[in-house]
Amino acid sequence: MLTIVAVVLVLGLLIFFHELGHFAVARCFGMGVSTFSLGFGPKLLTKKWGKTEYALSLIPLGGYVALVGETDGDCELPEGFTQEECFFQRPAWQRFLVVLAGPVANLLLAWFLYWGLALFWGTPITLPEIGRVQENSPAAKAGVKAGDLLLSIDGVQVDRWDAIADHVAKSQGNPMLFTLQRKEGDSLTTVTCTVAAQKSLRKTIFGEEESAWLVGIISSGSVRMRNETFLSAAASGVRQTLSMIALTWQGFVKLIERVVPADQVGGPIMIAQLVGEQAKHGLAGLLALTALISINLGILNLLPIPVLDGGTILFCSLEMLFRRPVNKTVQTYAMRFGVCVLVALMVFATFNDVMRLIKS
Repeated sequence: MLTIVAVVLVLGLLIFFHELGHFAVARCFGMGVSTFSLGFGPKLLTKKWGKTEYALSLIPLGGYVALVGETDGDCELPEGFTQEECFFQRPAWQRFLVVLAGPVANLLLAWFLYWGLALFWGTPITLPEIGRVQENSPAAKAGVKAGDLLLSIDGVQVDRWDAIADHVAKSQGNPMLFTLQRKEGDSLTTVTCTVAAQKSLRKTIFGEEESAWLVGIISSGSVRMRNETFLSAAASGVRQTLSMIALTWQGFVKLIERVVPADQVGGPIMIAQLVGEQAKHGLAGLLALTALISINLGILNLLPIPVLDGGTILFCSLEMLFRRPVNKTVQTYAMRFGVCVLVALMVFATFNDVMRLIKS
């Protein structure tokens, strides 16, 4: 039951926020919106404000916005609306912004969630604590031990694990002075040693091999939570959002390049499993996962595939560039192709999900 509730709330929030982006920008331009619904299917509650009907529908998985005159073929206008309010009658740049607003809303939602996480839970900082030293590595030969806390490199203070890689890369193999804090019995002692990095191969998070300067130490994974003010939490949220956008985009690229195996693609079943698992571990983990899924949804919708927002954005861009709409026949066949691609992706992702369930 917890998993079901969590999935409904997370997916409902993501899709609703996406549609809210379309709705807000459409109304800013004075475009007509006949219906804004929270949920799908039969309407349970309705309320009309102005010309728009706001509804709460039976199936609480997201929502939808019904724009007036959304396509060129919408000849019959809902009661009370005029031709000037038709989406399709508006300039291409206005339609471009209305469509773009959906994916942007998902990215903004991710920022709000990361902002809240930083404000109420703090920002996790990975400590420069060594969990393991690889055999015959430069660090092992210099006397570095597991459990050591790295305080500084060449006199420059190190307060997080990420900073170590920067120092090591800049050294270009030249000797570095490590200042370490080591626990011996019940006391703490300060130890110094000279370490010279060597060029080695390592695997990236996508499984690719790359050449880098390494000293042979692995993080213990220990973290501390840094308290944030309202504004510093907002800045932390921006950094986290941009970092995850870059990582997600790289993931899409690596998938196309076949660096990431195709069987890693997941669909609704995998999302439901992840959401249910995080819901059991607490609100913070669930919010972080929601932010990540929101970023994925935003970027996925920006892909230039007809049917997705990215396809409409592409058509609007071409219209602005060539100062005339894309040929209707081309649009029709492109939309059909987009539907086929989207259905194929959904079937493939669901197949992967089912195979994972069978193997587990």
